[in-house]
Formats: sequence, C-alpha cells, structure tokens
Amino acid sequence: MASTMSVTIDDDWTATVTGTPLHLAPRFDFRDFRVRVGRYADVEERGRFLLDTFGSGPWLWDTPDELRFDKERRELVGAEFQIAGEAADPEDSGRLPAAPPVRPGGLRADEARDFRLEVTSELCRAPGDAVLTCLRDLDVLDEPLDARVGIAPGLALVVQHGTVVGWSLTDPVRYLTTGFADPDPGHPAPATRLLFTACLDVITTPLLDEVRRGDPAALAGLRQLDERLRGQREDRHRADALLAFIGELVEDHAGG
Repeated sequence: MASTMSVTIDDDWTATVTGTPLHLAPRFDFRDFRVRVGRYADVEERGRFLLDTFGSGPWLWDTPDELRFDKERRELVGAEFQIAGEAADPEDSGRLPAAPPVRPGGLRADEARDFRLEVTSELCRAPGDAVLTCLRDLDVLDEPLDARVGIAPGLALVVQHGTVVGWSLTDPVRYLTTGFADPDPGHPAPATRLLFTACLDVITTPLLDEVRRGDPAALAGLRQLDERLRGQREDRHRADALLAFIGELVEDHAGG
C-alpha cells in the first residue's frame, strides 16, 4: 500500500493515506455496540470534540459512522463506528479475502468540509471472533480488496476500488469496555474470550429474537450466561462490559 494512496468516501470526498495512524486504543462499548477512537472521556467532551473537528458526524436524527479531522491540519483525529446487529452467514464470512494485510496509516482530508459515512450493514465474524469485519454490503466479498488501512491499534478501514467499503477490529475482546472508559491494558483471560463469543451469539443470531419472544430454552441459556459473567473472578472490567448488555436483557426478558 503506497503512502500516497487516496481513498474516497461519500462519492466525491477524498482523503490521502499517510504514514501516521492514531495511537489511541479503540474502545468497544459492548452495550451500545459501538467502537470509539478519541480523546474524549464523556458526553460533554465528545460534544466539544465534534464542534472542534469536521468530517462525518451526527446531525439531528441522522447518525452515520464518524471519521473526524482536525480543522487546521486536516488529519484524522477520531472515529466512531456502529456494529451491524446481525451477522452474515458463516459461508459468506468465510469468503472475506485474507489479503491484503493491515498496514498502519493515517488519513489527511484533501479538503476541509463535512461528508457522510454510511453505517455498514453486514457483520462478518472470523473463527473464534478473532476479527470482526463490518462491510457496506456482501457484494464486497465478490472481488479482491485494495487495502486495509490500520488507522488505530486493531482498527482498520477496508478499501475496494479506491473506496472505503467497511472497517475491521482485530482481537475485539481486547478493547471491551463500558461507555467512554479506556479498555483494560492487560491481556484478555481465555474465559473472557469464550464469554465474548457467547455474548456475540446472543446479539447477532436469531437467539435474540427467541429471547424477546420468551422462548424458555433461550431464556434459560441467557440466565446461565448472565451467571457465568457474574461469577468470573478475573478480567472483571471486560466481564462487566459484557454484563452491561446481557444483564439488561435478563432484567427485561428473563427476570422472572
């Protein structure tokens, strides 16, 4: 991937790939199913961050994915992505090209104006959920990729035909957290990885619909998962991040 590569977002908005990615760890807020990269620590700071930057961002009821740039240097300073709520079939996920590998790189906007980055619609889960890849649509899987631009640790933009068509998060369990808190810098416990996959199964498969319909077997499985999360003694920060969503589901649908 050349350092002068150009990528297109939103039809005619373009940016140049630089050699300087962000060094901020992504924050995977499991309860909101969002991945955030930014220096803001709460809602108020995030609001100021949006005012001080330009790019793709929320406007009234419009909530696209976000790439935010410094107004003077035009360099990427933050991002926020929403994870698609339903996973692609394993057969489709298996068609995701393995090449090219992720190459670290930042972005510099070619001009300082706002644009819109559409949220993705397809979630591809790698074996063991080692990588989560969110794509614009499954047509992306029909052709090779141009590049994977690693804009932050573990976080990459997926580029095809010069256009950003999605993004990926490698080792997503490492970045689990709640809200705007920083993730635990330590390595995830093996038990947490298993629980993470079980929690993803709840969200991204028909199991969530079964829970909402009150299916007895689905509710029993949900309660068991809740107990496993509450009983895990190590890696509590990540377990609590998963529990923020699962515990709410239990309260709403399986409390009895």
